[in-house]
Amino acid sequence: MAALGLLAAASCTSNTYNVKINAIANEAKASGESYRIVTKNGGDPNTDLRTREAVDYVKAALSGRGLYEAPNPASADMVVEVDYDVEPPRVEFESRSVPIFARMGGGVRSVIVPTRDSNGNIQYRRVSVMDPPSQELIGFEEKTIPVTVYEKYLRVSARENVSSGDDAPPEQLWSVYVSNEAEDDDIRKALPVLASVVVDYIGVTTETDEEVKVNSETDEVAFIKRGL
Repeated sequence: MAALGLLAAASCTSNTYNVKINAIANEAKASGESYRIVTKNGGDPNTDLRTREAVDYVKAALSGRGLYEAPNPASADMVVEVDYDVEPPRVEFESRSVPIFARMGGGVRSVIVPTRDSNGNIQYRRVSVMDPPSQELIGFEEKTIPVTVYEKYLRVSARENVSSGDDAPPEQLWSVYVSNEAEDDDIRKALPVLASVVVDYIGVTTETDEEVKVNSETDEVAFIKRGL
């Protein structure tokens, strides 16, 4: 029963993501409402499925703030840059409750089995059966174990869609960096969750890194998955 309880608890948290956020906004510049999108990680959304999904999720997030893709890219108010990836794995040490199993002897039990005599009549007799040994859960103990974790991130940033003059690059308007650290490296499952967090931090400056818990089954994540 304890083992079943442990599995049930794990299934309840499998849809929850711990998302870290770092955001900054240029309060001196209005960002406007229209944008054109560029990708930083080298993927072409016209040919790369993963990049296309990431871009579509970001577009849905931007629409949640009333922003829209400019019909004419040259006339867009801003350039939105999309960058996502999985950082190389690293090992961390965590204290976890580890189940303890003990080998139990099978023992002997008797069962009644049917047999036929020389005349073909069915008779019943008792025989001894040896049960095989088994592993049984007898408790839990705290252990420090190595865990391989992957950081999956999505960075969405906006800059002016015009030259600022004097050969200086266009000014940045806002930037949102969201990430999730977990034992899996499935960026595809994480992207809509990360994009759903971006919505609330566009145009916001976080003084320090913030962290929120997001369930992947919420209406906000479903909205991002549906796209425009």
